[in-house]
Amino acid sequence: MEEDQSKESHGRRGTTLVESEEGTKLELTVDEVVEGYVGSLGLSQILHVLVVSFAWIFDAQSTLVTIFSDAQPPWRCKNGVYCTDGRGGSVCGLVPGSWEWVGGDRSSTVAEWGLICDRKFLAAVPASVNFLGSLLGSAIFGHLADTWLGRKRAVMISCILTSITFLATSYSPNIYAYAFFRFATGFARSGIGISCLVLATESVGRKWRGQAGQYSFFFFTIGFLSLPLLAYPTRTNWRNLYKFLSILPLAYAIIILPWVSESPRWLLIRGRSKDALKVLKYFARINGKDEFPRNLTLTNPSEMKDEESGTISNKRENLWTTKWAAKRMVLVMIAGFGVGFVYYGVQLNVENLNFNLYVSVAINAVMEIPAVFAGSFLLGFFNRRLLFSVSSYVAGVSCILCLIFSKGYSNSKARGKFGGNWGQLIVEAVGFMGSSLAYDILYIYCVELFPTNVRNFAVSMLRQTLMLGASVAPLLVVVGRLSPSLSFIVFGVLSIASGVLSIWIPETRNAPLYETLKQQEEMEALNHVSNGHSRCLEFGK
Repeated sequence: MEEDQSKESHGRRGTTLVESEEGTKLELTVDEVVEGYVGSLGLSQILHVLVVSFAWIFDAQSTLVTIFSDAQPPWRCKNGVYCTDGRGGSVCGLVPGSWEWVGGDRSSTVAEWGLICDRKFLAAVPASVNFLGSLLGSAIFGHLADTWLGRKRAVMISCILTSITFLATSYSPNIYAYAFFRFATGFARSGIGISCLVLATESVGRKWRGQAGQYSFFFFTIGFLSLPLLAYPTRTNWRNLYKFLSILPLAYAIIILPWVSESPRWLLIRGRSKDALKVLKYFARINGKDEFPRNLTLTNPSEMKDEESGTISNKRENLWTTKWAAKRMVLVMIAGFGVGFVYYGVQLNVENLNFNLYVSVAINAVMEIPAVFAGSFLLGFFNRRLLFSVSSYVAGVSCILCLIFSKGYSNSKARGKFGGNWGQLIVEAVGFMGSSLAYDILYIYCVELFPTNVRNFAVSMLRQTLMLGASVAPLLVVVGRLSPSLSFIVFGVLSIASGVLSIWIPETRNAPLYETLKQQEEMEALNHVSNGHSRCLEFGK
Protein backbone atom coordinates (compact mmCIF):
# COMPACT_ATOMS: atom_id res chain seq x y z
CA MET A 1 0.00 0.00 0.00
CA GLU A 2 2.84 2.40 0.88
CA GLU A 3 4.50 1.71 -2.49
CA ASP A 4 1.26 2.52 -4.33
CA GLN A 5 0.90 5.72 -2.35
CA SER A 6 4.50 6.58 -3.18
CA LYS A 7 3.85 6.11 -6.88
CA GLU A 8 0.70 8.17 -6.63
CA SER A 9 2.74 10.90 -4.94
CA HIS A 10 5.17 10.75 -7.86
CA GLY A 11 2.30 11.40 -10.26
CA ARG A 12 1.33 14.52 -8.36
CA ARG A 13 4.66 16.04 -7.33
CA GLY A 14 7.45 14.13 -9.10
CA THR A 15 8.76 12.57 -5.80
CA THR A 16 9.28 8.82 -5.45
CA LEU A 17 10.83 6.57 -2.80
CA VAL A 18 12.39 3.54 -4.52
CA GLU A 19 13.57 0.40 -2.72
CA SER A 20 16.88 -1.08 -3.97
CA GLU A 21 19.78 -3.20 -2.73
CA GLU A 22 21.51 -0.01 -1.62
CA GLY A 23 18.48 1.08 0.41
CA THR A 24 15.70 3.60 -0.15
CA LYS A 25 16.37 6.16 -2.90
CA LEU A 26 14.72 9.57 -3.00
CA GLU A 27 13.80 10.48 -6.58
CA LEU A 28 13.14 14.16 -7.28
CA THR A 29 12.71 16.29 -10.38
CA VAL A 30 15.26 19.01 -11.17
CA ASP A 31 12.72 21.68 -10.17
CA GLU A 32 12.28 20.08 -6.75
CA VAL A 33 16.02 19.80 -6.17
CA VAL A 34 16.54 23.45 -7.17
CA GLU A 35 13.72 24.72 -4.98
CA GLY A 36 14.40 22.42 -2.01
CA TYR A 37 18.16 21.91 -1.83
CA VAL A 38 19.99 24.34 -4.16
CA GLY A 39 17.97 27.51 -3.76
CA SER A 40 15.76 29.25 -6.28
CA LEU A 41 18.37 31.98 -6.84
CA GLY A 42 21.66 32.02 -4.99
CA LEU A 43 25.19 33.29 -5.53
CA SER A 44 26.06 30.36 -7.81
CA GLN A 45 23.11 30.98 -10.14
CA ILE A 46 23.71 34.74 -10.20
CA LEU A 47 27.32 34.21 -11.26
CA HIS A 48 26.24 31.54 -13.76
CA VAL A 49 23.63 33.82 -15.35
CA LEU A 50 26.03 36.78 -15.52
CA VAL A 51 28.92 34.84 -17.08
CA VAL A 52 26.69 33.03 -19.59
CA SER A 53 24.78 36.16 -20.51
CA PHE A 54 28.00 38.06 -21.23
CA ALA A 55 28.08 36.38 -24.66
CA TRP A 56 24.96 38.35 -25.66
CA ILE A 57 27.30 41.33 -26.14
CA PHE A 58 28.80 39.65 -29.21
CA ASP A 59 25.36 38.74 -30.53
CA ALA A 60 24.35 42.42 -30.41
CA GLN A 61 27.58 43.63 -31.99
CA SER A 62 27.47 41.12 -34.86
CA THR A 63 23.80 41.90 -35.52
CA LEU A 64 23.87 45.69 -35.43
CA VAL A 65 27.37 46.59 -36.63
CA THR A 66 25.96 47.33 -40.10
CA ILE A 67 24.22 50.41 -38.68
CA PHE A 68 27.67 52.02 -38.92
CA SER A 69 29.63 49.93 -41.42
CA ASP A 70 26.84 50.07 -44.05
CA ALA A 71 25.53 53.58 -43.35
CA GLN A 72 25.37 56.20 -46.09
CA PRO A 73 27.81 58.88 -44.86
CA PRO A 74 27.35 62.62 -45.44
CA TRP A 75 28.98 64.21 -48.50
CA ARG A 76 30.18 67.66 -49.45
CA CYS A 77 31.27 69.66 -52.45
CA LYS A 78 34.98 69.65 -53.14
CA ASN A 79 36.92 72.86 -52.57
CA GLY A 80 36.86 75.16 -55.55
CA VAL A 81 34.12 73.22 -57.32
CA TYR A 82 30.51 74.42 -57.41
CA CYS A 83 27.73 71.92 -56.67
CA THR A 84 24.41 71.96 -54.86
CA ASP A 85 24.24 71.91 -51.08
CA GLY A 86 24.74 68.32 -49.93
CA ARG A 87 22.55 68.62 -46.86
CA GLY A 88 19.66 66.27 -47.54
CA GLY A 89 20.29 66.31 -51.29
CA SER A 90 21.24 63.57 -53.70
CA VAL A 91 24.58 63.09 -55.44
CA CYS A 92 23.09 61.10 -58.30
CA GLY A 93 22.72 64.11 -60.59
CA LEU A 94 26.08 65.70 -59.82
CA VAL A 95 29.14 65.68 -62.01
CA PRO A 96 31.58 62.93 -60.91
CA GLY A 97 34.53 64.44 -59.07
CA SER A 98 32.60 67.52 -57.91
CA TRP A 99 31.84 66.02 -54.50
CA GLU A 100 33.39 63.72 -51.88
CA TRP A 101 32.41 61.66 -48.82
CA VAL A 102 33.02 63.56 -45.59
CA GLY A 103 34.74 60.65 -43.82
CA GLY A 104 36.65 59.42 -46.82
CA ASP A 105 36.07 56.58 -49.25
CA ARG A 106 36.54 53.91 -46.57
CA SER A 107 34.20 55.38 -43.96
CA SER A 108 31.56 52.76 -44.87
CA THR A 109 30.84 50.06 -47.43
CA VAL A 110 28.47 52.47 -49.20
CA ALA A 111 31.29 54.98 -49.70
CA GLU A 112 33.95 52.42 -50.68
CA TRP A 113 31.86 50.50 -53.24
CA GLY A 114 29.55 53.30 -54.42
CA LEU A 115 26.30 51.75 -53.20
CA ILE A 116 24.16 54.75 -54.16
CA CYS A 117 21.74 55.76 -56.91
CA ASP A 118 21.10 52.72 -59.12
CA ARG A 119 23.13 50.52 -56.71
CA LYS A 120 21.45 51.66 -53.49
CA PHE A 121 19.51 48.43 -52.89
CA LEU A 122 22.79 46.50 -52.83
CA ALA A 123 23.49 48.33 -49.56
CA ALA A 124 20.60 46.44 -47.89
CA VAL A 125 21.74 42.99 -49.03
CA PRO A 126 24.50 42.35 -46.43
CA ALA A 127 22.19 43.10 -43.48
CA SER A 128 19.39 41.00 -44.98
CA VAL A 129 21.56 37.95 -45.70
CA ASN A 130 23.06 38.25 -42.20
CA PHE A 131 19.61 37.64 -40.76
CA LEU A 132 19.00 34.84 -43.27
CA GLY A 133 22.24 33.23 -42.13
CA SER A 134 21.02 33.48 -38.56
CA LEU A 135 17.73 31.92 -39.63
CA LEU A 136 19.54 28.87 -41.02
CA GLY A 137 21.99 28.71 -38.13
CA SER A 138 19.20 28.87 -35.54
CA ALA A 139 17.66 25.67 -36.89
CA ILE A 140 20.99 23.82 -36.89
CA PHE A 141 22.34 25.10 -33.57
CA GLY A 142 18.93 24.69 -31.93
CA HIS A 143 18.78 21.02 -32.90
CA LEU A 144 22.41 20.32 -31.98
CA ALA A 145 22.10 22.08 -28.60
CA ASP A 146 19.11 19.87 -27.73
CA THR A 147 20.82 16.66 -28.86
CA TRP A 148 24.52 15.72 -28.69
CA LEU A 149 26.21 19.15 -28.63
CA GLY A 150 24.61 20.66 -25.52
CA ARG A 151 24.08 24.30 -24.56
CA LYS A 152 27.62 25.13 -23.41
CA ARG A 153 29.48 23.68 -26.40
CA ALA A 154 26.98 25.33 -28.77
CA VAL A 155 27.88 28.73 -27.29
CA MET A 156 31.60 27.99 -27.48
CA ILE A 157 31.54 26.90 -31.14
CA SER A 158 29.32 29.83 -32.06
CA CYS A 159 31.67 32.36 -30.43
CA ILE A 160 34.74 30.94 -32.16
CA LEU A 161 33.04 30.92 -35.57
CA THR A 162 31.77 34.48 -35.01
CA SER A 163 35.32 35.65 -34.32
CA ILE A 164 36.62 33.99 -37.50
CA THR A 165 33.89 35.42 -39.73
CA PHE A 166 34.34 38.91 -38.25
CA LEU A 167 38.00 38.85 -39.19
CA ALA A 168 37.25 37.47 -42.67
CA THR A 169 34.67 40.23 -43.22
CA SER A 170 37.31 42.92 -42.66
CA TYR A 171 39.21 41.64 -45.73
CA SER A 172 36.23 41.61 -48.12
CA PRO A 173 37.39 42.71 -51.62
CA ASN A 174 33.91 43.65 -52.88
CA ILE A 175 30.24 43.88 -51.91
CA TYR A 176 29.51 40.29 -52.93
CA ALA A 177 32.27 38.79 -50.76
CA TYR A 178 31.19 41.13 -47.97
CA ALA A 179 27.58 39.90 -48.22
CA PHE A 180 28.78 36.28 -48.10
CA PHE A 181 30.80 36.87 -44.94
CA ARG A 182 27.87 38.71 -43.36
CA PHE A 183 25.74 35.63 -44.10
CA ALA A 184 28.42 33.46 -42.49
CA THR A 185 28.52 35.74 -39.44
CA GLY A 186 24.75 35.48 -39.09
CA PHE A 187 25.01 31.69 -39.21
CA ALA A 188 27.87 31.65 -36.69
CA ARG A 189 26.29 33.95 -34.12
CA SER A 190 22.91 32.19 -34.12
CA GLY A 191 24.04 29.70 -31.48
CA ILE A 192 24.92 32.41 -28.98
CA GLY A 193 21.58 33.95 -28.11
CA ILE A 194 19.34 30.89 -28.03
CA SER A 195 21.78 28.68 -26.12
CA CYS A 196 22.75 31.41 -23.63
CA LEU A 197 19.12 32.17 -22.83
CA VAL A 198 18.23 28.53 -22.25
CA LEU A 199 21.45 27.82 -20.32
CA ALA A 200 20.81 30.80 -18.02
CA THR A 201 17.12 30.15 -17.32
CA GLU A 202 17.44 26.39 -16.77
CA SER A 203 19.64 26.89 -13.70
CA VAL A 204 17.25 29.00 -11.58
CA GLY A 205 13.95 28.38 -9.83
CA ARG A 206 10.62 29.10 -11.49
CA LYS A 207 10.18 32.39 -9.60
CA TRP A 208 13.34 33.88 -11.14
CA ARG A 209 13.20 32.56 -14.70
CA GLY A 210 11.81 35.79 -16.13
CA GLN A 211 14.37 37.92 -14.35
CA ALA A 212 17.25 35.65 -15.42
CA GLY A 213 16.14 36.00 -19.03
CA GLN A 214 15.87 39.77 -18.71
CA TYR A 215 19.39 40.04 -17.30
CA SER A 216 20.58 38.17 -20.39
CA PHE A 217 19.05 40.87 -22.57
CA PHE A 218 20.78 43.52 -20.46
CA PHE A 219 24.08 42.32 -21.90
CA PHE A 220 22.63 42.55 -25.40
CA THR A 221 21.94 46.19 -24.55
CA ILE A 222 25.54 46.66 -23.42
CA GLY A 223 26.70 45.26 -26.76
CA PHE A 224 24.36 47.64 -28.58
CA LEU A 225 25.53 50.59 -26.50
CA SER A 226 29.18 49.70 -27.11
CA LEU A 227 28.85 50.03 -30.88
CA PRO A 228 28.80 53.88 -31.10
CA LEU A 229 31.80 53.96 -28.75
CA LEU A 230 33.73 51.50 -30.93
CA ALA A 231 32.50 52.81 -34.28
CA TYR A 232 33.37 56.46 -33.70
CA PRO A 233 37.18 55.97 -33.40
CA THR A 234 37.07 53.75 -36.52
CA ARG A 235 34.72 56.00 -38.48
CA THR A 236 37.27 56.57 -41.25
CA ASN A 237 37.80 52.84 -41.90
CA TRP A 238 34.95 50.37 -41.40
CA ARG A 239 37.36 47.39 -41.73
CA ASN A 240 39.09 48.30 -38.46
CA LEU A 241 35.77 48.04 -36.64
CA TYR A 242 35.32 44.41 -37.75
CA LYS A 243 38.92 43.55 -36.84
CA PHE A 244 38.48 44.86 -33.32
CA LEU A 245 35.16 43.07 -32.84
CA SER A 246 36.74 39.74 -33.86
CA ILE A 247 38.93 39.70 -30.72
CA LEU A 248 36.19 39.72 -28.07
CA PRO A 249 34.20 36.49 -28.76
CA LEU A 250 37.39 34.45 -29.20
CA ALA A 251 38.78 35.64 -25.87
CA TYR A 252 35.47 34.81 -24.15
CA ALA A 253 35.32 31.30 -25.62
CA ILE A 254 38.91 30.46 -24.62
CA ILE A 255 39.27 32.20 -21.25
CA ILE A 256 35.81 32.47 -19.63
CA LEU A 257 33.45 29.85 -21.06
CA PRO A 258 35.39 26.75 -19.88
CA TRP A 259 34.46 27.70 -16.30
CA VAL A 260 30.71 27.59 -17.04
CA SER A 261 28.65 24.53 -16.03
CA GLU A 262 26.46 22.67 -18.50
CA SER A 263 22.68 22.71 -17.97
CA PRO A 264 21.69 19.97 -15.46
CA ARG A 265 18.38 19.58 -17.27
CA TRP A 266 20.10 18.81 -20.58
CA LEU A 267 22.51 16.41 -18.87
CA LEU A 268 19.56 14.58 -17.31
CA ILE A 269 17.58 14.03 -20.49
CA ARG A 270 20.79 12.82 -22.19
CA GLY A 271 21.02 10.06 -19.58
CA ARG A 272 23.86 11.70 -17.61
CA SER A 273 22.01 11.93 -14.30
CA LYS A 274 25.21 11.69 -12.21
CA ASP A 275 26.72 14.66 -14.04
CA ALA A 276 23.46 16.60 -13.64
CA LEU A 277 23.41 15.90 -9.90
CA LYS A 278 27.07 16.91 -9.68
CA VAL A 279 26.27 20.32 -11.22
CA LEU A 280 23.36 20.83 -8.82
CA LYS A 281 25.54 19.92 -5.83
CA TYR A 282 28.16 22.39 -7.08
CA PHE A 283 25.54 25.16 -7.23
CA ALA A 284 24.29 24.21 -3.74
CA ARG A 285 27.81 24.23 -2.25
CA ILE A 286 28.47 27.78 -3.53
CA ASN A 287 25.08 28.83 -2.17
CA GLY A 288 26.16 27.54 1.27
CA LYS A 289 23.78 24.57 1.29
CA ASP A 290 25.33 21.18 2.12
CA GLU A 291 22.25 19.25 3.25
CA PHE A 292 21.95 17.13 0.08
CA PRO A 293 20.50 13.69 0.94
CA ARG A 294 22.92 10.88 0.12
CA ASN A 295 20.12 8.78 -1.35
CA LEU A 296 18.97 11.55 -3.73
CA THR A 297 18.55 10.67 -7.40
CA LEU A 298 17.01 12.61 -10.27
CA THR A 299 13.81 11.56 -12.02
CA ASN A 300 14.26 11.41 -15.78
CA PRO A 301 10.84 11.85 -17.45
CA SER A 302 12.39 11.01 -20.85
CA GLU A 303 12.81 7.43 -19.69
CA MET A 304 9.56 5.62 -20.52
CA LYS A 305 8.86 2.41 -18.55
CA ASP A 306 6.93 -0.34 -20.29
CA GLU A 307 4.47 -1.68 -17.72
CA GLU A 308 4.25 -5.14 -19.36
CA SER A 309 7.96 -5.87 -19.87
CA GLY A 310 9.31 -3.58 -17.13
CA THR A 311 12.00 -2.25 -19.46
CA ILE A 312 13.04 1.39 -19.67
CA SER A 313 13.56 3.14 -22.98
CA ASN A 314 14.35 6.64 -24.12
CA LYS A 315 11.67 7.67 -26.59
CA ARG A 316 12.42 10.64 -28.82
CA GLU A 317 9.61 13.14 -29.10
CA ASN A 318 8.96 15.47 -32.00
CA LEU A 319 7.53 18.93 -31.49
CA TRP A 320 5.89 19.05 -34.94
CA THR A 321 4.08 15.71 -34.54
CA THR A 322 2.64 16.74 -31.17
CA LYS A 323 -0.54 18.64 -32.00
CA TRP A 324 -0.74 21.00 -29.02
CA ALA A 325 2.96 21.87 -29.20
CA ALA A 326 2.90 22.44 -32.99
CA LYS A 327 -0.09 24.78 -32.70
CA ARG A 328 1.61 26.70 -29.91
CA MET A 329 4.86 26.93 -31.90
CA VAL A 330 3.14 28.30 -35.01
CA LEU A 331 1.49 31.10 -33.00
CA VAL A 332 4.79 32.02 -31.35
CA MET A 333 6.58 32.04 -34.72
CA ILE A 334 4.01 34.29 -36.40
CA ALA A 335 4.20 36.74 -33.50
CA GLY A 336 8.00 36.48 -33.66
CA PHE A 337 8.07 37.52 -37.31
CA GLY A 338 6.34 40.81 -36.51
CA VAL A 339 8.42 41.44 -33.39
CA GLY A 340 11.71 40.75 -35.19
CA PHE A 341 10.71 42.95 -38.12
CA VAL A 342 9.89 45.88 -35.83
CA TYR A 343 12.68 45.44 -33.25
CA TYR A 344 15.53 45.28 -35.77
CA GLY A 345 13.80 47.51 -38.30
CA VAL A 346 13.39 50.40 -35.88
CA GLN A 347 17.08 50.17 -34.95
CA LEU A 348 18.23 50.15 -38.57
CA ASN A 349 15.71 52.86 -39.46
CA VAL A 350 17.34 55.50 -37.24
CA GLU A 351 19.12 56.92 -40.29
CA ASN A 352 15.72 58.00 -41.65
CA LEU A 353 15.12 60.23 -38.63
CA ASN A 354 17.37 62.96 -40.07
CA PHE A 355 19.32 63.07 -36.81
CA ASN A 356 22.96 62.48 -35.89
CA LEU A 357 23.53 58.74 -36.37
CA TYR A 358 25.80 58.20 -33.36
CA VAL A 359 23.47 60.10 -31.01
CA SER A 360 20.38 58.30 -32.36
CA VAL A 361 21.91 54.85 -31.88
CA ALA A 362 23.17 55.77 -28.41
CA ILE A 363 19.70 56.98 -27.36
CA ASN A 364 18.09 53.80 -28.67
CA ALA A 365 20.65 51.69 -26.81
CA VAL A 366 20.10 53.65 -23.59
CA MET A 367 16.32 53.13 -23.94
CA GLU A 368 16.91 49.37 -23.79
CA ILE A 369 18.25 49.71 -20.24
CA PRO A 370 14.94 50.85 -18.65
CA ALA A 371 13.19 48.26 -20.84
CA VAL A 372 15.30 45.49 -19.30
CA PHE A 373 14.80 46.66 -15.72
CA ALA A 374 11.11 47.38 -16.27
CA GLY A 375 10.69 43.92 -17.75
CA SER A 376 12.50 42.31 -14.81
CA PHE A 377 10.22 44.12 -12.35
CA LEU A 378 6.96 43.63 -14.24
CA LEU A 379 7.54 39.93 -14.93
CA GLY A 380 7.38 39.32 -11.18
CA PHE A 381 3.87 40.80 -10.90
CA PHE A 382 2.08 40.49 -14.24
CA ASN A 383 1.29 37.73 -16.72
CA ARG A 384 3.56 37.17 -19.70
CA ARG A 385 0.71 37.46 -22.18
CA LEU A 386 -0.45 40.83 -20.85
CA LEU A 387 3.06 42.30 -20.83
CA PHE A 388 3.84 41.09 -24.34
CA SER A 389 0.62 42.42 -25.87
CA VAL A 390 0.83 45.83 -24.14
CA SER A 391 4.48 46.25 -25.14
CA SER A 392 3.64 45.42 -28.76
CA TYR A 393 0.79 47.94 -28.76
CA VAL A 394 3.03 50.68 -27.32
CA ALA A 395 5.66 50.01 -30.01
CA GLY A 396 3.05 50.01 -32.79
CA VAL A 397 1.31 53.21 -31.71
CA SER A 398 4.67 54.99 -31.27
CA CYS A 399 5.77 54.07 -34.79
CA ILE A 400 2.55 55.55 -36.18
CA LEU A 401 3.06 58.68 -34.07
CA CYS A 402 6.52 59.06 -35.65
CA LEU A 403 4.71 59.55 -38.95
CA ILE A 404 2.47 62.24 -37.45
CA PHE A 405 5.42 64.07 -35.88
CA SER A 406 7.42 64.02 -39.11
CA LYS A 407 4.49 65.56 -40.99
CA GLY A 408 3.19 67.86 -38.30
CA TYR A 409 6.52 69.40 -37.40
CA SER A 410 8.27 69.73 -40.73
CA ASN A 411 7.91 73.52 -40.84
CA SER A 412 10.66 75.82 -39.61
CA LYS A 413 8.87 76.93 -36.41
CA ALA A 414 8.43 73.35 -35.25
CA ARG A 415 12.04 72.63 -36.07
CA GLY A 416 13.14 75.43 -33.82
CA LYS A 417 10.87 74.37 -31.00
CA PHE A 418 11.88 70.69 -31.08
CA GLY A 419 15.52 71.17 -32.00
CA GLY A 420 15.19 69.67 -35.46
CA ASN A 421 13.53 66.30 -34.88
CA TRP A 422 13.56 65.90 -31.11
CA GLY A 423 9.84 65.21 -30.95
CA GLN A 424 10.07 62.44 -33.49
CA LEU A 425 13.23 61.05 -31.90
CA ILE A 426 11.61 60.83 -28.45
CA VAL A 427 8.52 59.04 -29.80
CA GLU A 428 10.73 56.68 -31.79
CA ALA A 429 12.79 55.93 -28.66
CA VAL A 430 9.63 55.09 -26.69
CA GLY A 431 8.51 52.83 -29.53
CA PHE A 432 11.88 51.11 -29.56
CA MET A 433 11.64 50.59 -25.80
CA GLY A 434 8.25 48.92 -26.32
CA SER A 435 9.56 46.69 -29.11
CA SER A 436 12.59 45.79 -26.99
CA LEU A 437 10.37 44.78 -24.09
CA ALA A 438 8.15 42.71 -26.38
CA TYR A 439 11.22 41.05 -27.93
CA ASP A 440 12.66 40.10 -24.52
CA ILE A 441 9.37 38.84 -23.09
CA LEU A 442 8.63 36.69 -26.15
CA TYR A 443 11.94 34.87 -25.70
CA ILE A 444 11.19 34.14 -22.02
CA TYR A 445 7.62 33.19 -22.92
CA CYS A 446 8.93 30.66 -25.45
CA VAL A 447 11.34 29.12 -22.92
CA GLU A 448 8.44 28.49 -20.54
CA LEU A 449 6.02 27.21 -23.18
CA PHE A 450 8.01 24.08 -24.08
CA PRO A 451 9.79 21.24 -22.18
CA THR A 452 13.52 20.58 -21.87
CA ASN A 453 13.84 17.97 -24.62
CA VAL A 454 12.62 20.44 -27.29
CA ARG A 455 13.19 23.79 -25.54
CA ASN A 456 16.33 24.80 -27.41
CA PHE A 457 14.72 23.74 -30.68
CA ALA A 458 11.59 25.77 -29.90
CA VAL A 459 13.64 28.86 -29.04
CA SER A 460 15.63 28.33 -32.25
CA MET A 461 12.39 28.23 -34.27
CA LEU A 462 11.34 31.50 -32.66
CA ARG A 463 14.78 32.87 -33.45
CA GLN A 464 14.35 31.85 -37.09
CA THR A 465 11.14 33.85 -37.48
CA LEU A 466 12.65 36.80 -35.62
CA MET A 467 15.54 36.72 -38.08
CA LEU A 468 13.18 36.25 -41.03
CA GLY A 469 11.36 39.42 -40.02
CA ALA A 470 14.69 41.14 -39.44
CA SER A 471 15.96 40.09 -42.89
CA VAL A 472 13.10 41.95 -44.57
CA ALA A 473 13.54 45.08 -42.41
CA PRO A 474 16.69 46.43 -44.17
CA LEU A 475 14.82 46.51 -47.47
CA LEU A 476 12.12 48.64 -45.89
CA VAL A 477 14.79 50.90 -44.41
CA VAL A 478 16.18 51.54 -47.91
CA VAL A 479 12.65 52.32 -49.10
CA GLY A 480 12.36 54.61 -46.08
CA ARG A 481 15.14 56.78 -47.48
CA LEU A 482 12.66 57.71 -50.21
CA SER A 483 9.44 57.52 -48.14
CA PRO A 484 9.95 57.46 -44.33
CA SER A 485 6.18 57.46 -43.74
CA LEU A 486 5.78 54.04 -45.38
CA SER A 487 8.35 52.39 -43.13
CA PHE A 488 6.77 53.80 -39.95
CA ILE A 489 3.27 52.64 -40.98
CA VAL A 490 4.43 49.08 -41.71
CA PHE A 491 6.35 48.86 -38.43
CA GLY A 492 3.32 50.08 -36.48
CA VAL A 493 0.79 47.72 -38.06
CA LEU A 494 2.96 44.62 -37.70
CA SER A 495 3.73 45.37 -34.06
CA ILE A 496 0.06 45.72 -33.15
CA ALA A 497 -0.81 42.53 -35.06
CA SER A 498 1.83 40.58 -33.09
CA GLY A 499 0.28 41.76 -29.82
CA VAL A 500 -3.17 40.58 -30.90
CA LEU A 501 -1.85 37.06 -31.59
CA SER A 502 -0.94 36.58 -27.94
CA ILE A 503 -4.63 36.07 -27.14
CA TRP A 504 -4.32 32.44 -28.30
CA ILE A 505 -1.05 31.67 -26.46
CA PRO A 506 -1.45 30.12 -22.96
CA GLU A 507 -0.13 31.86 -19.84
CA THR A 508 3.06 30.46 -18.24
CA ARG A 509 3.71 32.64 -15.19
CA ASN A 510 4.77 30.51 -12.17
CA ALA A 511 4.31 27.32 -14.22
CA PRO A 512 6.97 24.59 -13.76
CA LEU A 513 9.51 23.76 -16.44
CA TYR A 514 8.66 20.29 -17.72
CA GLU A 515 11.21 17.86 -19.12
CA THR A 516 9.30 16.08 -21.92
CA LEU A 517 6.33 16.78 -24.22
CA LYS A 518 4.42 13.82 -22.79
CA GLN A 519 4.96 14.97 -19.22
CA GLN A 520 3.91 18.54 -20.04
CA GLU A 521 0.78 17.41 -21.87
CA GLU A 522 -0.30 15.19 -18.95
CA MET A 523 0.47 17.72 -16.23
CA GLU A 524 -1.15 20.66 -18.06
CA ALA A 525 -4.27 18.56 -18.65
CA LEU A 526 -4.30 17.62 -14.97
CA ASN A 527 -3.86 21.24 -13.90
CA HIS A 528 -6.60 22.32 -16.29
CA VAL A 529 -9.01 19.81 -14.74
CA SER A 530 -7.97 20.82 -11.21
CA ASN A 531 -8.41 24.54 -11.96
CA GLY A 532 -11.79 23.89 -13.53
CA HIS A 533 -12.88 21.90 -10.48
CA SER A 534 -11.71 24.68 -8.16
CA ARG A 535 -13.67 27.28 -10.12
CA CYS A 536 -16.78 25.12 -9.92
CA LEU A 537 -16.42 24.85 -6.13
CA GLU A 538 -15.97 28.63 -5.85
CA PHE A 539 -19.03 29.19 -8.00
CA GLY A 540 -21.01 26.77 -5.81
CA LYS A 541 -20.09 28.73 -2.72
